[in-house]
Amino acid sequence: MQTRSAWAGWVTFAGVMLLLTGIANLIEGIVALVNDDYVVMIEDVMYLVDITGWGWLQIGLGTLLCAAGAGVLAGQTWARIVAVIVAGVHMLAQILWIGAFPIWSLLMVALDVVVLYALTARWPEAVGEEEPVQARRQPPVMAE
Repeated sequence: MQTRSAWAGWVTFAGVMLLLTGIANLIEGIVALVNDDYVVMIEDVMYLVDITGWGWLQIGLGTLLCAAGAGVLAGQTWARIVAVIVAGVHMLAQILWIGAFPIWSLLMVALDVVVLYALTARWPEAVGEEEPVQARRQPPVMAE
């Protein structure tokens, strides 16, 4: 019983982090749409970027992250699958911005890794589902 509650805590953590990351992405997307001309300075190089498309991508990802987070908190398996896919896409999207925002991007990548771990490790125990009999480990039989 102790293991089940510990894994349920990890899944709750993942659901809350998905919601918070989704809200942050929604805010970033709205800001990108409002202020769509952006200047990025990277070691003696200046980029002028129109980030309207990036803003819409952030809004889409944010919406999916929020929906998946709410579903994960409700213990829905479909939400777990969607959350794994969206967290992976979010991690790749953050890698694209690593040159412009290295600390933020690395923090987001690390958070996505923890969320992916929480969603993929021992899901049946976390939501209270019983493992199939075939999946249970049997102790090794010692030859006498």
